[in-house]
Amino acid sequence: MELKLVWSAFCLWMLTCLLLPASSSGVVRIGLKKRRLDLQGINAAKLARREAVVGADDRGVINRFGHSDEDIVPLKNYMDAQYFGEIGIGSPPQNFTVIFDTGSSNLWVPSGKCYFSIACYFHSKYKSSKSSTYSKIGKPCSINYGSGSISGFFSQDNVEVGDLVVTDQVFIEATKEGSLTFVLAKFDGIFGLGFQEISVGDAVPVWYNMVKQGLVSDEVFSFWLNRDPEAKVGGEIVFGGVDSKHYKGKHTYVPVTQKGYWQFNMGDFLIGNFSTGVCEGGCAAIVDSGTSLLAGPTSAVTEINHAIGAEGVVSAECKEIVSQYGDLIWDLLVSGVLPDKVCSQIGLCIFNGAQYVSTGIKTVVEEENNRASSVGDSALCSVCEMTVIWVQNQLKQKATKEKVFNYVNELCNSLPSPMGESMIDCESISSMPNITFTIGDKPFVLTPEQYILKTGEGVATVCISGFMALDVAPPRGPLWILGDVFMGVYHTVFDFGNLQLGFAEAA
Repeated sequence: MELKLVWSAFCLWMLTCLLLPASSSGVVRIGLKKRRLDLQGINAAKLARREAVVGADDRGVINRFGHSDEDIVPLKNYMDAQYFGEIGIGSPPQNFTVIFDTGSSNLWVPSGKCYFSIACYFHSKYKSSKSSTYSKIGKPCSINYGSGSISGFFSQDNVEVGDLVVTDQVFIEATKEGSLTFVLAKFDGIFGLGFQEISVGDAVPVWYNMVKQGLVSDEVFSFWLNRDPEAKVGGEIVFGGVDSKHYKGKHTYVPVTQKGYWQFNMGDFLIGNFSTGVCEGGCAAIVDSGTSLLAGPTSAVTEINHAIGAEGVVSAECKEIVSQYGDLIWDLLVSGVLPDKVCSQIGLCIFNGAQYVSTGIKTVVEEENNRASSVGDSALCSVCEMTVIWVQNQLKQKATKEKVFNYVNELCNSLPSPMGESMIDCESISSMPNITFTIGDKPFVLTPEQYILKTGEGVATVCISGFMALDVAPPRGPLWILGDVFMGVYHTVFDFGNLQLGFAEAA
């Protein structure tokens, strides 16, 4: 009799365990869907990014909240995002497809009160009247993008993420989506996973409330992105933990150096076995799940394009700098002048107290904002600084002056075209060099098969470099953005509790 009671109790316990939701253990999994990249989308994304993509005020930049008056570097756009998941808002839940984006911090979806934007008619809309848990806030807000903008107002409701229900979450109801970008987008809204420091309106991010409300067992979330173009499962986000099936070996952890984006310090950057010289002293980098490509300084990206045989447009400014100032750059470097002082001594850049700017041409940002500082330097100053980096790097390899400037002229030919695309011969992928990032003093290698993007099929297949140029001026730059190309190769852990990032080979 006792044996039967024990057996019955055991069976009841097993049944109960099977019926419990996954979140009962403090972990929730969100499956991701994936779409293919296309050339048009990549070009639009690159153009938008150079136009200064995220902002929260009329200057096109996000102001840090709290006691800091620093500006967050404008980086974002969503035209090139590949990975999407589903959430619910309200009671009963209204479903939306969103980008889980570590490069921003707000949750926004189209509003049922969006009447005059075409984009809203192509996507699911939140209707507050149909939710029993809705609370009105009504405070207006806007987010400005290089490729358009959204505006709307804040509301509060429950947000369902997998089996978890985050109560009283503040989010944005978008009533205006002012760009064709959002009409063509495969997503309804954005689910920000960055820090509150870059949250528009200082709204508390969903992830913060997951932690605060005790919905996850560990203050960690992790990304696994499936790079197999034929796979049905696009990837998975695990909130509250890490799935050991998603990676091999152990994670290498590095501390978050600045809250806002998930930013850390990256070491030297190698093409094949050779340093580009760009990050020998360290570079700031962010991990951004809302970006498909890898972005870095134009000087380094141009060297990559040259090494892999990518074709770009000849830069007249680059050729001009080499022909008119090449000898002077060489002499100054050989005499021991610091590389970051060369262009100012030549007279192509002046120091305004914060950064170097061109003595001749105002940048777009300067013209629009009437400010001395800008996101990037203007043409001649920027090209001069790139040339100095290239020459300095060749000097370290003890190349002759003739060989150095032959190489630099070749690099001028590999500068990205106005739209940023860098095409390569698909047949030459096997002969291309590996690209290595140094993180936590360990090498993280990308093979050509991993950093080259293919679009189209058969004879119409086009191969594109997964690297794009983005110049951010000191002291915040140079800056690298490790997007989906990197995250697909390396499983990434976002450790919120310990303010660190972990990288391991994806399984």
